Amino acid sequence: MLAEMHRAVAAVEVKNLWKVYGHVEALKGVDLTVAEGSFLTIFGPNGAGKTTLMKVLATLARPTDGSALVGGHDVTREAGAVRKRVGVISHNTYLYPQLTAMENLAFYGRMYGLKRARERSTQLLEQLGLATRMHDRVATFSRGMQQRLSVARALLHEPELLLLDEPYTGLDQHASRILAGVLEGLRDGQRTVVMTTHNLQEGLESCDRVAILVRGKMVFEEAAAEVDRSGFQATYFACVERAWGR
Repeated sequence: MLAEMHRAVAAVEVKNLWKVYGHVEALKGVDLTVAEGSFLTIFGPNGAGKTTLMKVLATLARPTDGSALVGGHDVTREAGAVRKRVGVISHNTYLYPQLTAMENLAFYGRMYGLKRARERSTQLLEQLGLATRMHDRVATFSRGMQQRLSVARALLHEPELLLLDEPYTGLDQHASRILAGVLEGLRDGQRTVVMTTHNLQEGLESCDRVAILVRGKMVFEEAAAEVDRSGFQATYFACVERAWGR
């Protein structure tokens, strides 16, 4: 019975979510439900509100109005419980460049109170092809290596929900291909993933559900299997132009 109740709770449930910065309405009544174990990609142009939405889900920004639940926990009233369930990967790696790869993971392991942090860190470094560089300072890493290490940081505490905010930003083609392989491995049906991007090709490769956010509003949402990939670019631009009244 308890297992059935747990499965009934959506991984993410957002209702009429607003976020206002001064005179700027970054989010305007967003509604979104993400099922457990699914992979959602949210597309949108720069300034659409994608990063703001991810910050709210990660408890890094408080909503102005509406509600957002992660695993049934309110991001404002139960921020501590939400943080334990969430891992964040973005163009900002949240790494300390003067520390080694292992020292960075050890630091985050202590933050999460992990009992076997070194063992878990070693496992992730091997999985992400960084084992031979674990004692090197992050400042000596390429952008692609730093992003892989940020994946290890985000996965360290085995979160239920991964938030990927423009993870391909600044990566060359080789690094992007490596990251795409890592993301594909996360599609295990157990962990929920929400990714934002403006790169249509990379975003469609990984997800099983697609959404488009423009000017703070969700203007499109569909199962990836139902999306005509050859014509999605036209669909995307039509949604953007319609939202801007063009």
